[in-house]
Amino acid sequence: MSRPPAERSGSRQGASGEQAWGRQGIVRSINVSRGGVPKRPVAAASIHRAGLQGDGHDDPRHGGPEAAVSLFSLEVITRIAAEGHPIGPGTTGENLTVEGLDWSLVVPGTRLRVGEVVLEITRFTAPCRTIRGSFLDRDPSRVHQEQHPGESRVYARVLAEGAVTAGEAIEIVDGGGARHGNLTSMGGDHA
Repeated sequence: MSRPPAERSGSRQGASGEQAWGRQGIVRSINVSRGGVPKRPVAAASIHRAGLQGDGHDDPRHGGPEAAVSLFSLEVITRIAAEGHPIGPGTTGENLTVEGLDWSLVVPGTRLRVGEVVLEITRFTAPCRTIRGSFLDRDPSRVHQEQHPGESRVYARVLAEGAVTAGEAIEIVDGGGARHGNLTSMGGDHA
């Protein structure tokens, strides 16, 4: 697979020439598991309305079409790891670990495109005990939106199905705004 245009050209400008910094990024890791965490990286996956092919949920209350895909920022993971927490891609149950997106723009209502796949962010995740192994004190509230605005994972619904490959470009195509402090997280984790 060829590198995304942002990597090939060394710039992050869109076709219109406007600066696209923070609205374009890369899918650094695609993570799946038959249930629970950590989710393990795979090179590629098909994304359907119900979620990623090969990914299962160990709790029937988790998932569903409004939480079909979970995303998290590699930059946020790196910051939290720098605090000493044993967190890494997939350890908090996200399906897509992304790099380069301004995470404050990834809020409910934002639409993302990765290849032919279109996702719409539905809500911030509410951390549950399943992911506590990613934190020194075993307290998953470190990624709770209300306590640490802008450092939460997000859920998305699938608007257009397709395949996604690690290293592929991801971009904000509609919405996106630094509203993270005004919205509350809902629902449980679907690790």
